[in-house]
Amino acid sequence: MDKAGFDSLSHYIDMLLDAICVVDENGHFLYVSAGGERIFGYKPEEMIGRQMLDMVHPEDRERTLQTVAEIMSGIAKIDFENRYIRKDGRVVHLLWSARWSENEGIRIAVARDISELKQTEARQAALINISEAAHTEQSLTDLYIRIHDIIAGLISTQQFVIGLCEQKSADSELVYHCGAGHLTDQKTVLETLCSQVARRGVSWPKSEWEQRALPDWLAVPLKSQDGIVGALMVKTDADNKADNVDECELLEFVSTQIAAAIVRRKMLESLHQLAMFDQLTGLPNRRLFHDRFQQVLARAKRNQESFAVLYLDLDKFKQANDHFGHEAGDRILRQTAQRLNTCLRDTDTVARMGGDEFVMILDRIDMKDVEDVVIKIRTELSQPYQLDDTMLSLTASIGIASFPEHGETQMSLMQQADSDMYRAKRAERISKKT
Repeated sequence: MDKAGFDSLSHYIDMLLDAICVVDENGHFLYVSAGGERIFGYKPEEMIGRQMLDMVHPEDRERTLQTVAEIMSGIAKIDFENRYIRKDGRVVHLLWSARWSENEGIRIAVARDISELKQTEARQAALINISEAAHTEQSLTDLYIRIHDIIAGLISTQQFVIGLCEQKSADSELVYHCGAGHLTDQKTVLETLCSQVARRGVSWPKSEWEQRALPDWLAVPLKSQDGIVGALMVKTDADNKADNVDECELLEFVSTQIAAAIVRRKMLESLHQLAMFDQLTGLPNRRLFHDRFQQVLARAKRNQESFAVLYLDLDKFKQANDHFGHEAGDRILRQTAQRLNTCLRDTDTVARMGGDEFVMILDRIDMKDVEDVVIKIRTELSQPYQLDDTMLSLTASIGIASFPEHGETQMSLMQQADSDMYRAKRAERISKKT
């Protein structure tokens, strides 16, 4: 078709929102309707003679070439999608209908801009994924990582930071950071930004001055039903202000769902803490200790391994508690828990059974090494406890049971360790009397 043929149709074609494109067999533009400028950002005359593939997003070029080959073989395409790079550098999502005209030696295609549809789909998918993450991720850290992955699928970022704020004090804490750059260099600035965004309840930046104060950073408040819990902050790759505006709007769109996900996960972790940990010392309680005991026991039986159980009781704790008061007694128990943790490996478990009684599981340990651990514990607990202006010294009675020597069930091993602890306590009393 010659230029006159195209011109005769242009009066009607230019009324279309879609772009009508004609390229030769090598992929060079021969004709582009007026709608092309709305889609590609180039005037039609700027596109004539250009290679179509040069405008295709690099990640979509191979797939586009495969589709072109199919079209050139005579297969018409009515639903092919790819991305183009506009004149202003933005990425546009296009839906193509195309066919090859053998007689004319040209490829005719209609391009429709579906960027808004893709953006809407991506946002809806992000909301669903964030909501799902709130229910499935096992910890707050896992949730932060998942949220980062979801946002990274929507916008390109250099750094990604989540900060949480105390509503009463307005103090902020950066709970998650990922990306290029050292957080330590910007920590104070970002904590201040988090506090400001949370206190004001509006996104950053909102002014030219703010943009200059912390360039390339966007921050949106994380709003839950109970108020603002913090801020989501990203350092973007945006080349112009328009991109920043679009990305900030997108972050605002998902921020409420992110806040709800964080609040839900914090609530679940709080409930888990109440259900599984001793509220005074932070150690595992009876329920969590039982679960871990069963895991260690099952593995020991399966792999023919050994482990030990220590039952510990603080000597004369009741007298100290009665004399110095319950608050002092609580401080003794908290300090004891901290000291016991320093004596054990990460694979071991120490739990508070109640009162001043503690139980420990020394996992995968040779019995010849158990006594060394006991000596270490006695030495650590013999150090004076600081109670305001008073230094108090206490001792501990410790009972030992080993698997499988003293039993092959939790009950038998606990009974053996408990009995051994009381024998040690009686022996200590007799020793002091004599």
